[in-house]
Formats: sequence, structure tokens, C-alpha cells
Amino acid sequence: MYPPVQSVLLQIGPFTIHWYGITMALAIFTGTAVASRYISRQGQDGNMIWDMLLWILVPAIVGARLYYVFIQAPRSGPNGLGEYLAHPIEILEVWRGGIHIYGAFILGGITLLLYMRWHKLPLFIYLDAIGLGLLIGQAIGRIGNFINQELYGPPTTLPWGLRIDAQHRIPPYNDLTKYPDSVRFQPLFLYELLWDALGFVLLLWVARRFSKHLREGDLFLLFLIWSPLGRFFIEFYRTDSWFFPGTPFNPVHILTAISVIGASVIFFLRHRHAPTTTEMPETSINSPATPSDDVSETQTAEEEHVQLPDTLALDTPNASS
Repeated sequence: MYPPVQSVLLQIGPFTIHWYGITMALAIFTGTAVASRYISRQGQDGNMIWDMLLWILVPAIVGARLYYVFIQAPRSGPNGLGEYLAHPIEILEVWRGGIHIYGAFILGGITLLLYMRWHKLPLFIYLDAIGLGLLIGQAIGRIGNFINQELYGPPTTLPWGLRIDAQHRIPPYNDLTKYPDSVRFQPLFLYELLWDALGFVLLLWVARRFSKHLREGDLFLLFLIWSPLGRFFIEFYRTDSWFFPGTPFNPVHILTAISVIGASVIFFLRHRHAPTTTEMPETSINSPATPSDDVSETQTAEEEHVQLPDTLALDTPNASS
């Protein structure tokens, strides 16, 4: 498996368009469109999602960059965090690559909550929409990782192994004497792409199949369970993450575990007791009559046919008699 195109789509002097940027823009647009449509189907103003995007996008990018620089980059050795600390201006050069989606979730999520509180929007309805949008957006965004030859795992002999050029490899896989060009790597981007795409389809099915049983916010809770659950296991194969010394775990494992466990507990507590409804029995002309109905009908019939005898009539005597 190898990218069918180069990472650069177009370059005119200092102006460069990367395929990664194209896929990110497509992912953001598609995810926002899905969320907007869901909001509209719930009777809300779907255009608010687009307005919200303008306020959240910048903080999300900043969070994604800071997470990469201070948590992800140390794995890259002297050219990682040390390089950024020696040249702080490079931290701002996002176009050179290096962002992490969980940083976007953290800072973007905080901005999202502040925005909805300020505009007094229905929190849970919007969170459900955002969960759907994020799943499809993440799936599309992974195509950019494929083109950039990133988000790969250790060597593999699987037929769908990913070819990684020498300039895109990190230690120790950049040693071509031990890992020649013929070595293939685990395509982690593909696993996450398929997982998120499947989750998107699954949440759509759940939203329609169980619409009468779901509560506002349930879809977002399912998103917080599904997406991080797949990422938790994929992280064990990451080659570019910083792991806690002597363990196979990294910071993403902690974040995903908190998300999956917390959302699962909340979802369980919300549905532990099924809502009970008291309905009045419906009556129809075909339903059998109850004893009380028989008595009522008999009394009514008797009242309609009772007549006073003539001897008990209280009429005055006729004057002509």
C-alpha cells in the first residue's frame, strides 16, 4: 500500500497547497454539514453550527498543535520538543505538520461549551449532532495521514502493509540497513478510518432504529464510547507516541479510558430505570362492556321508558265537568 499522489498538490513560489490541507478542509466541511442537518431535523437552526465553527476552529487548531509539540513531539528525539524549545517560532508553523486530534478535542471542547452557554443553545441536541459530525470527519481526515505517510505502526508481513519512504520514518525504522525499503508497516490510519466510518453508520442506525428510546445526549455518549475505544487499542501500535517509561501506555490511553468508562457509566445510569407512563384505557365500540357499563345502560333505558300513571297526575279538575 502506497499513496497514489505526492503530499503537495500545487506549489507556486512560496504558496503551497498540500493534500493534507485539502482532506482536512473536506473533513471539517462534511462533519459540519452532517451536524447541521441533524440540528435542523431536531427543529433547531442548523446554521448555528456553521457560526459555531468559526469560533471553535482556531482554538481547536491551537490545542491540536500544543498537544503535539509538548506531548507527541518528545518521541521524535532531539528534533522533537528540543527543536521547538530552541526555536519557539516553529510552534506557530502549523503548516509544517504536527497536530493531534485530542488536543483539538480538549481546547475546542472548552470553547464549544462556552459558546453554547453564551448563546443559550440546547446543549445535548448540539452534542449529539457534533458526535455524528466528528465521526465522519475523523474518518475522512485519516486519508490525509495516508498521503503524508504518517500514523503507521511497527513492521508487518500483512498483505495490506504500508510502504513508508525513508524521509518519513522515525527511529529506529529510519535505519535502512535493518529496515530496508522492502519493509512494510501497519497502516494504523486505515484501521482508525474504518473504525470511525463504521461508528458513523452505526450511530445513524441507532438514531433511527431507537429514536423513541434515546434521550438527548445519548448519541454523544455513544460517540465518547465508540471512537476512543478503537483509539485505545490502536495506540498500542503507535511508533510516534511518547510512552510512560517501562509501560506500553501513553497519555492517550488515559484520556480514552476516562472517556469510555465515564460515558458508559453515565449512559447506564440514564437508562437504568425505564421511564414509566400511565395511560388511560382506550374504549371503542368493539371493546367488551364492563359490569358498570351494563348497569349504567340499563338505568338509562329504564329512565327513558318510565311514565307516571294517570291517577297520580296532579292536574286540576276540568271546569266543564
